[in-house]
Amino acid sequence: SMASPVGCEHYVRGCLLKAPCCGKLYVCRLCHDAQENHPMDRFKVREVQCSKCNTLQQAQKTCQQCQLQFGEYYCDICHLFDKDKKQYHCQPCGICRIGPSEKYFHCDKCNLCLAQDLRGNHRCVENVSRQNCPVCMEDIHTSRIGAHVLPCGHLLHKTCFDDMVKTGVHRCPLCMRSAWNLDYHWNLLDKEISQTPMPSEYQDATVQVICHDCQTHCTVPFHVLGLKCTGCGSYNTAQDGGLMWQQEGQNLQDEGEPEQQD
Repeated sequence: SMASPVGCEHYVRGCLLKAPCCGKLYVCRLCHDAQENHPMDRFKVREVQCSKCNTLQQAQKTCQQCQLQFGEYYCDICHLFDKDKKQYHCQPCGICRIGPSEKYFHCDKCNLCLAQDLRGNHRCVENVSRQNCPVCMEDIHTSRIGAHVLPCGHLLHKTCFDDMVKTGVHRCPLCMRSAWNLDYHWNLLDKEISQTPMPSEYQDATVQVICHDCQTHCTVPFHVLGLKCTGCGSYNTAQDGGLMWQQEGQNLQDEGEPEQQD
């Protein structure tokens, strides 16, 4: 007889897991959690049922009865069966990650596996992945969606980052730091501001700002298009207080006079 359909939308596998909580058979914990009102503990799975010959047996890579391979990859800690995606089990993370393992390293402070090019090249945030994604509020550490590391060290799901960029948001939702290098963008703003002088009564106006990127507090020329940090050149700043005029005694009372024509 034909083998019954193998796997689910999440995994390609040749067996059903016996849920340790309720004893029901499911292809995977995600399918279980979508149906039941309690989560399944993948680590406590002890038995699986072959989807070809229906033999219930202890969790293992190959059916003891008909020799069907349940998964090209099998982890006997996570009881993860799947097609080979170069997975590896990370001991400190406590779960399987999609590899290949040589492309990743485990950062002890962030307590997470990160891409090799971030080694010595990211800002550590302790246990960063144990916080939920600030965009969708779902778990990051055990998510099957990869994590995107922002320059500030905070994490969000790769898909949430892409959505954020599409909607024109360019700051970390948690700390407001720029979400990538925006120098090109700031240079364009420099040009635009230099070509758009403010009306004469605002020429000497200044304002205090706090820079989200370098935390500098500074006093800068007021301009409606942007307030540029004197510390790092970023326009990712927040105005702190009202307008001030540099020259003593000058204020807006001469506003009513006609502009001088060239």
